[in-house]
Amino acid sequence: MIEIQFYNSLSGRKEKFSPSDPNRVTVYSCGPTVYNFAHIGNLRAFLFVDVLRRSLKLLGYGVDMTMNITDIDDKIIRDSIASKKSIIEFTAPWTKAFFEDLKTVSAEILEHYPKATDSIPEMVDIIQKLQKKGSSTKKTKAFIFRSRNFKTTENSVR
Repeated sequence: MIEIQFYNSLSGRKEKFSPSDPNRVTVYSCGPTVYNFAHIGNLRAFLFVDVLRRSLKLLGYGVDMTMNITDIDDKIIRDSIASKKSIIEFTAPWTKAFFEDLKTVSAEILEHYPKATDSIPEMVDIIQKLQKKGSSTKKTKAFIFRSRNFKTTENSVR
């Protein structure tokens, strides 16, 4: 297989890509926050994921990609209240618009699109565990995480 290099923002240099499974690559990517139409900056990020996926497949890798859908945040809560809709009612048309945009730009559909609201109990559990370890503190309405408490590994990326 052709050698691929990626820039590692943790080390500050290009490094050889060597997936733990030489036949299958798993990728997680941040996705849209669904409170309005995507703009060109959003689409740039989604198209990068599409180009990466297609490139890996062209090089012979099996690809399993996940892109989250952020369907709850401050703007969504604010706008859903203003529109007198539930969060689900408010985000549904924006989520649909996102998938229509992907189709318009001919992006491949990924394997997984989990919604943030599907994982709230797990998020609460993680926050509670981090609090017990002293790795997070509550400030007003938010939790602050102490990143220096987390070890970085060769597989960490930003």
